[in-house]
Amino acid sequence: MPNILLADDHDLVRDTIAAYLETVDGFNVLTAANLDEALERMDGLDAIDLLILDYNMPGMNGLEGLDRARKAHPACKVALMSGVANRDVANTAMARGASGFIPKSLTAASLVNAIKFVLSGERFLPFDFGAAPQEARAEGAFSKLSARELQTLEQLCIGLSNKEIARNLDIQEVTVKLHVKNLLAKLGVSNRTQAALLAKERHLF
Repeated sequence: MPNILLADDHDLVRDTIAAYLETVDGFNVLTAANLDEALERMDGLDAIDLLILDYNMPGMNGLEGLDRARKAHPACKVALMSGVANRDVANTAMARGASGFIPKSLTAASLVNAIKFVLSGERFLPFDFGAAPQEARAEGAFSKLSARELQTLEQLCIGLSNKEIARNLDIQEVTVKLHVKNLLAKLGVSNRTQAALLAKERHLF
């Protein structure tokens, strides 16, 4: 069972998110109210698989808190969560080694998906934070996908590899790669994780 440590100085936000995540099968959630408390808990008996840090809480000093956490516990995945940070902050955090950037505006289901992506070894950045504004407009983009590209996207959403998708759709793996490349371009996203998240947020499958 993965151990998640959620650090946020707003009691209601922290406790509400923690309580929700505890209802998800397979998550064990610990909490802290600031960066120092989070780092102390990281030194405890429970091995933490994912540390989620609120960008604005005491002790963070911008992205310095991210650097401190990663330096102190290099084996642990560290993600930032924020309700106010902009695209530049998100992209800088990812460039400095964050495993994910999680806006507080995400739906509950998308939050769970984001955490699962990170725990599986993926790096999570919402499509509208990682892309330029004109590229972030995905409305109507799904209508541009071919039937085969939609089938490929559906397979991506359940986490299948190109080889597995090729077997399921009875096509060559090189063809799957082409479909993935094309659908990423049409959706205006940069990787398969963002494509799957976007599809799930739009309740496409």
